[in-house]
Amino acid sequence: MIRGHHRQQRRAAVATSASTALALALLAAAGGAAQASPDGPGGRPATRTAAAPDIDVAAVQQDLKELQSVAEANGGNRAHGRPGYRASLDHLKQKLDAAGFTTTVQEFTSGGSTGYNLIADWPKGGTGATVMTGAHLDSVRSGPGINDNGSGSAGVLETALAVAKADLEPKKHLRFAWWGAEEQGMVGSGHYVDSLSKDELGKIDAYLNFDMIGSPNAGHFVYDDDPAVESVFADWFRAKGVRTEPSEETNGRSDHASFKRAGVTVGGTFTGAGARKTRAQADKWGGTAGEPYDACYHSSCDDTSNIDEKALDLHSDAIAHAVWTLSS
Repeated sequence: MIRGHHRQQRRAAVATSASTALALALLAAAGGAAQASPDGPGGRPATRTAAAPDIDVAAVQQDLKELQSVAEANGGNRAHGRPGYRASLDHLKQKLDAAGFTTTVQEFTSGGSTGYNLIADWPKGGTGATVMTGAHLDSVRSGPGINDNGSGSAGVLETALAVAKADLEPKKHLRFAWWGAEEQGMVGSGHYVDSLSKDELGKIDAYLNFDMIGSPNAGHFVYDDDPAVESVFADWFRAKGVRTEPSEETNGRSDHASFKRAGVTVGGTFTGAGARKTRAQADKWGGTAGEPYDACYHSSCDDTSNIDEKALDLHSDAIAHAVWTLSS
């Protein structure tokens, strides 16, 4: 997750927002992929919704340990233009290829260095509208970037692998992405969006972004950019007994901004970065009032010890819930 000013959009991409269509689809989907059931009236098949699987937080934590090892073997970070970033991308690509995804590595240049995006398309299901889920894979140069943003990258990875394990055939196409050079100003995601035609942009029904989902003094935030997508997350958290708040700290500061500027419907969740938790939030969520959500934000101590496993587990499950719901 970046801070400070952001780069200018390189072109004024225009795409019609899918908010209304999403809202109608969500009413029909009722939270999951429809499957046949023999319980309908007169013995006719009825439809029921298939719940998203529980994402094993131990698997997400293992991914984070592996990303930590990649950083340790490559100068202590996974930053754009450094060997640890490409090693991280290759590590994820190997897992996705083995699971049956069609993967593409997209190159771009930023700051005189070659950067890379990893795109993974699930070959089964619909071929029209696309639900896209992404996270930035790069760290800052000062540390391994395990919460920022190994956490989001691992949560998205395990959701993608759960799609493969379930052999899911959703109504909509599923695409997953891991972005490079987010810490330089959403460069990788901006390059990807700029590479799409108007028609290709129009096929993206929603883009879901996950940047920092394991903050040690965690808050529980939901992007409020689109009401229909926001409700998918907020209602799910509410059912878990967790009251969420709008994610103001992420406004314009992560890869969803590249898509939003191009007219794509966006959403996501977040557990907080350098801002400080209020007393009211500590009373609601636990943790320490007056302290940052992540005291190791953009620091060398953002390692595997800098993760709240409960928050990581909850938000990883939320990713899967949204993917199953929005693609049904």
